[in-house]
Amino acid sequence: MTTWKIHPIVAGTKVFDKGMMTYQHDYGKTYTIPIYTWYLEGPEHHVLVDTGEMHPIRSEDREKAIGGEINTFEQGLARFGLSPEDIDIVLHTHLHNDHCENDYKCSNALFYVHEKELEHITAPHPLDFRYLEDFIFEVRDAGQIRPVKDKREEILPGIEMVHTPAHTPGGMSIVINTEKGKAIITGFCCLMENFYPPKSITAMEMEVIPPGTHVNVYEAYDILLRIREEADILIPLHEPEFASVHTVP
Repeated sequence: MTTWKIHPIVAGTKVFDKGMMTYQHDYGKTYTIPIYTWYLEGPEHHVLVDTGEMHPIRSEDREKAIGGEINTFEQGLARFGLSPEDIDIVLHTHLHNDHCENDYKCSNALFYVHEKELEHITAPHPLDFRYLEDFIFEVRDAGQIRPVKDKREEILPGIEMVHTPAHTPGGMSIVINTEKGKAIITGFCCLMENFYPPKSITAMEMEVIPPGTHVNVYEAYDILLRIREEADILIPLHEPEFASVHTVP
């Protein structure tokens, strides 16, 4: 069985109301999230999950808030002896701007993204301002995009993409075989708290907290339960605890 190592790289941050992550919970609380690109180290290919922000704000306050170092895209890859041109494959959880701003730098990569994300980035709903078509112009025009249509698709041995439209219509979670079991990077923006809520939430008979921004909140709730059940290693897309981690597992 092919296994992979997962290397979190903080390629940006965002400071906003925590309720953007936790539906009906902690509104009014200022919270800082890391924005990741994840390097998947395997036997042959250099694979990324998302590409992060083009111009990340780097400050002592933000690094303290997330507990780790903020890198530019190039600096983060250089930690592993890589440049953007070395990347073979990019797997997109979705196409909100903070997940694809460095796509154009990966000139030799193929980009796997659900077809519904490609539809929404060209004609976003007025409520969803985070889709910006500018960030995929180059890779789309260069023929680098490979649309994903199935609910579950193997991309490489040991790596699958699974359709999980909790946060966006084409959200894809990434399922990765590791030496210590099945890791899942969620295809929707959330924290570990979404999967393991405090007692104030579980006391209301809620097992999980849906993402604060979602397509259908009932479906999002069920998707979180399903991902939590399948994963041996759970990696919520914006969980700060991975900002100080070199390698998962």
